Amino acid sequence: MGTDSYTPRSFDDLSPDERPTVLQALIPVVGLVAFLGVGSALLKLDPHIPLIWSIALVGLLGRYVWGYTWSDLFDGIERSLSMGLQAVLILFTIYGVVATWVSAGTIPTLMYFGLDLLTPEIFLPATALIVGLTTFAIGSSWTAVGTLGVAFIGIGSGLGVPAPMTAGAILTGAYAGDKQSPLSDTTNLAAAVTNTDLYDHIRAMRTSTLVAFGLSLVGFVILSLGFSGAIPAGQIAEIQTALASTYDITLLAFLPLAVTFGLAAAGYPALNVLLAGAFAGAFTSILVQGASFVTAWQVFMRGTAPETGSELVNNLLAAGGVSGSAWTIAIVVAALTLGGLLEQTGVLAVLAHRLQRGVRSTGSLVAATGVSAILTNALTAQQYMSIVVPGMTLRNTYDEFGLDSSDLSSAIESAGTPTGALFPWHAGGAYMSGVLGVATLSYAPYYFFGYLSPLVLFAFVLAGIGFAGNTTDAGASSANPADD
Repeated sequence: MGTDSYTPRSFDDLSPDERPTVLQALIPVVGLVAFLGVGSALLKLDPHIPLIWSIALVGLLGRYVWGYTWSDLFDGIERSLSMGLQAVLILFTIYGVVATWVSAGTIPTLMYFGLDLLTPEIFLPATALIVGLTTFAIGSSWTAVGTLGVAFIGIGSGLGVPAPMTAGAILTGAYAGDKQSPLSDTTNLAAAVTNTDLYDHIRAMRTSTLVAFGLSLVGFVILSLGFSGAIPAGQIAEIQTALASTYDITLLAFLPLAVTFGLAAAGYPALNVLLAGAFAGAFTSILVQGASFVTAWQVFMRGTAPETGSELVNNLLAAGGVSGSAWTIAIVVAALTLGGLLEQTGVLAVLAHRLQRGVRSTGSLVAATGVSAILTNALTAQQYMSIVVPGMTLRNTYDEFGLDSSDLSSAIESAGTPTGALFPWHAGGAYMSGVLGVATLSYAPYYFFGYLSPLVLFAFVLAGIGFAGNTTDAGASSANPADD
């Protein structure tokens, strides 16, 4: 993605004429919140529109208040779009993969057997565990959610479990497994930008990740207590009959699953793995389900609308294909554009500098790191920036406080990686909502790990667990320059 050579503009990189004041830097933040509140919540507009309003606001401020040329502003947009290009390509591909896996019978077969093996009482914690282990093995939360997660949405629906709860369990497992996987791109990025050994970084996160994930499982067990006997009589049999009458339910249908997860476990990049999964899905559609070559690839592009005789199953297995990704990708592109403008105009650097000046202790430094990662997620709409910006901005400050680089890397990933899926306009939030068919604000209350990962980080800081240094530090004066 080009993130390994990307260096965000720091406060010191900006000339005095280029630096917005703190109050000026807050205007885009307040504007984004206001636009999203009025546009999305009050006027019920698609989130694209408030994002466009925010882009216009930052662009006008950058050009006519802070003195940037249009060329400067477009350079910032270009860098941000380049950094997020792989996410956009993955979005295109995963929509096609899901469609081919439906056509191949892979997802229908997973649903068929899953309805036999799982019960409502264990479904949510089992989902989180299975998706978590899968993501740990393959290193990609997006791949796991876009393939295995889609199947679990169908299984949960058949068991009478609300889709938002299922989505919350899927995301909890995906992001917990992603944080501990040495194959994860965000895990490797967090280690790289902080100059931390990869396995030192993983070990530094292990305890807090296990605590947050364990508390999440407890939450899902409690939710599951209300599902006993909730399945309407004959519903599972009806769903399985509809599946079996439309698809050849056979272990051969798992070929795309084996190819995708096998290549991911072998360390191939996510985009390569997903493309291989699409080819395997098309091949399986032809070999197992008897589709023609043309039909198999038309499904990849145009999606699938099965006619199984069950309206529930039809809705569960309807997939938009590559052409169905336009709405989601438009959000991601708009959000990346906004993030590029905020970075180029120095808004992010000024806010990070102000946050850094407020640091007076080890605890406040780590807490400020987590807060800055979450805010960067919200403002730039991509988890890579939530790692890169605070990681590079605060490296020297951690040295001055006598903290290990793994303290920084674990703080930015604990707060940055899992929280992106909580924002509807974020690349992660838009992606998860799109592939699972559940609105971000609907699954957010049940995505326990998204809240608990940063909260456990902050609790550990308050308790003095896992971080070196004292509650106050004489080095704070050197870490907090008085100049603006």
